[in-house]
Amino acid sequence: MSGIGPVEPGEDTHVRDTPPPRPRGRLALRYERHRRTVIASGAVLVVLAGGGYLYASRPQSRPAPPAPYPSQAVDLVYLAPAAGSPGATAGGYRFTVLLSVRSGPPVTVTRLAQPYDGLSVTSSPAVPFQTKSHSTRKIIVTLRVTECEKAPRNPGLPFLDVTLRNARAIEAHSFILGARYARDLSQALVVACSNDSR
Repeated sequence: MSGIGPVEPGEDTHVRDTPPPRPRGRLALRYERHRRTVIASGAVLVVLAGGGYLYASRPQSRPAPPAPYPSQAVDLVYLAPAAGSPGATAGGYRFTVLLSVRSGPPVTVTRLAQPYDGLSVTSSPAVPFQTKSHSTRKIIVTLRVTECEKAPRNPGLPFLDVTLRNARAIEAHSFILGARYARDLSQALVVACSNDSR
């Protein structure tokens, strides 16, 4: 035989397969017996951990913004003296306002008032009443003169105190109804109190 190379088995010889070495120790023996179960359990744990991480790191949707405060969602506008009420009638003044709810949940008017001691206020519809979002409601307000001495003679910027309630809050708010309302109210009070003095 000449040359260099691996030794080849001769005729009628066989290579013996030797079994792999047996693991030593109790833990190694236990792993060897349950290797498939351990590998499957590890794979399940890796999948669960990855899924948990993806779930926890997902983009969060922002919560809906809170409803606006009722005074921020409501407009109150003076329209005109009420129909059939040219000025003062029976010591009072009836006029129409328009209540508009621009956004948010429905708004309930729980109280209508005014700042003068010599006047009382009633409304139709009577308080409390509710107005839905994105809608308007006409309100007829009647001011009655209870004492001419305490009623204003020439109110500069008269206003209505309105208590509003929605799902977020209850608020008392003063609405200034403008110069036209001040002029009409002043004329009505002059007529009502001149009738009262006769």
